[in-house]
Amino acid sequence: MSSKDDTLSTDEQQRLLEKYDPEAGSRKLKGIVGWTVFAGLLAFSLFHLYTGIFGMLTAQLQRSIHLGFALALIFLLFPARKKNRGKECKVAWYDYILAMISIVVGAYWPLLIDDLVLRAGTVTQLDFWVGLSAILLVLEATRRTVGLPITIIALVFMLYAIFGQYMPGFIAHRGLSLDRLVQTMFFTTEGILGTPLGVSSTFIFLFLLFGSFLIKTGVGQYFNDLAIAIAGKSVGGPAKVAIFSSALQGTISGSSVANVVTSGSFTIPMMKKIGYKKEFAGAVEASASTGGQLMPPIMGAAAFLMVEFIGGGITYWEIAKAAAIPAVLYFTGIWIMTHFEAKRIGLRGLTKEEMPDRKEVLKKLYLLLPIIAVIVLLMSGMSVVRAALWSIVITVVVSGIKKETRIGLPGLIDALVSGARSALGIAAATAAAGIIVGVVTKTGLGLKMANGLIDLAGGYLLPTLFLTMIAAIILGMGSPTTANYVITSTIAAPAIILLGVPDLSAHLFVFYFGIIADITPPVALAAFAASAISGGEPFRTGVNSSKLAISAFIIPYMFVLSPELLMIDTTWTYLIWVVFTALCGMISIGAGVIGFWVRKLFLLERMAAIIAGLCLIYPEGYSDIIGMILFALLFSLQIFYKGGKQAQIQKT
Repeated sequence: MSSKDDTLSTDEQQRLLEKYDPEAGSRKLKGIVGWTVFAGLLAFSLFHLYTGIFGMLTAQLQRSIHLGFALALIFLLFPARKKNRGKECKVAWYDYILAMISIVVGAYWPLLIDDLVLRAGTVTQLDFWVGLSAILLVLEATRRTVGLPITIIALVFMLYAIFGQYMPGFIAHRGLSLDRLVQTMFFTTEGILGTPLGVSSTFIFLFLLFGSFLIKTGVGQYFNDLAIAIAGKSVGGPAKVAIFSSALQGTISGSSVANVVTSGSFTIPMMKKIGYKKEFAGAVEASASTGGQLMPPIMGAAAFLMVEFIGGGITYWEIAKAAAIPAVLYFTGIWIMTHFEAKRIGLRGLTKEEMPDRKEVLKKLYLLLPIIAVIVLLMSGMSVVRAALWSIVITVVVSGIKKETRIGLPGLIDALVSGARSALGIAAATAAAGIIVGVVTKTGLGLKMANGLIDLAGGYLLPTLFLTMIAAIILGMGSPTTANYVITSTIAAPAIILLGVPDLSAHLFVFYFGIIADITPPVALAAFAASAISGGEPFRTGVNSSKLAISAFIIPYMFVLSPELLMIDTTWTYLIWVVFTALCGMISIGAGVIGFWVRKLFLLERMAAIIAGLCLIYPEGYSDIIGMILFALLFSLQIFYKGGKQAQIQKT
């Protein structure tokens, strides 16, 4: 394909990742240190495979070993200064010291577990210094791998815990001593070794390994080829390719920025080539790549955390099933708007020469078997850990079908190392998120913030949802998916739950808005990364991304007000009707936002189209009737006006 000539090189992709994704900015190591880190990463993966196969260790042991591995490797791989990232440089002397202290911190629980359990609640001087070291190491490791936003938030929460008596109004509390704070953070399962790190050390790590194995089999590139084979020839084909491939990439990527860089380096040049403006091309990729985190079955690994945070016996499959219709509506909305934009400015699809050989693409459909397998295994009720392990096995087996996808022993080792490497930032972020959760639990801040939001909203649901949305977007800026969800679900979700909203609806509500912070200016990292590829203006790319992702700003309100969209307490016949009207609503909203349907829309028609769309998305009898009447009238006017205009042209 000729368009491949315009794609970014691997080095260019890496430079973009290092600029916009802190997790990608590691040192390039050689010699003994390089081999030591390589062996450490391999051991990290083997430890998780062993505990996944033969049974997890007790919570403190599993999580502290996971933390020790991650911290030590982070300090060897990630330099303290940003200017040294991505370069071949020596490990600083202080990083060796930090790595050794990290090993001590990770080994403290395994070596002294009996003694620590016997004197639970009391902290010796040695305990205090080890616990304090753990806190400081986690904060520094998070700064290096994930960035400043979540590090600052965790630090602010710790200061709040200590100086609570000086806080104003309803957020004041008695304050915790430093000893008590350290004891909570490292010697209970309510802080650093809490649920977020627990999920990272079990489900998330194994699914990251699964993603790494998928990449080694060439599934990532196959997603692009399959997307082109399906959508490439249609009007504005490259944009639809970007949407389709990014939705699929979301199943193996836990980062909006990484998704943008890997698939966008291929799709954005294609979009520009057929005539899409720079900012629009970047926005399509950014909004679609961000939506990859909302797409079941993996959802950027946050769904695993949701199981633990919601509790009440909810299963992973219930969450994935509930998220399916909103995710389909999200991508449908972007697809529709790119189609209308292509029609509005008269763009073509890809030519036959630019298309891959469809027969060859279809011959490789077997590469999708691992993803189908993980869905089937989870549907069958298999545990998440077992489903991840079997999916890895199936991936290795499927890769052996053809020589070009066969992994082999070197590829197997490389996949294990890459998987462990991708887990480092998530381990640090979830440990830092554990600090936030620990402070919220100890101080009761979650309930205080919830009551404060409700009071500010006058006790009404819609204003509370709006304020929660703003809080979730702000808290989600610059945070990875998993930490993002932990923060928003701890601080923002309780406000909605207090007003009687089902837990699942509330958690998905804050999850959605935390995720789309990646494309919401002023801090829109996914949009900024896309603009670096497209050459467009970053802020305008972010604005266009938000416009394309307008469904993500609407749908969460709809599934809170009507949980039928999440397949909660509904029948199949009603569900089909709900999906049909919602899809019609997305067409109407897309036409209103772009200003084109069958023909160009006038201002009043655009407003009417958006109103019709909102009525149709909201699953309620009267709103559906009003929406369908408006929808039918607008469509009829479009056909009539266009037909009359064409007849007039023919006469002249």
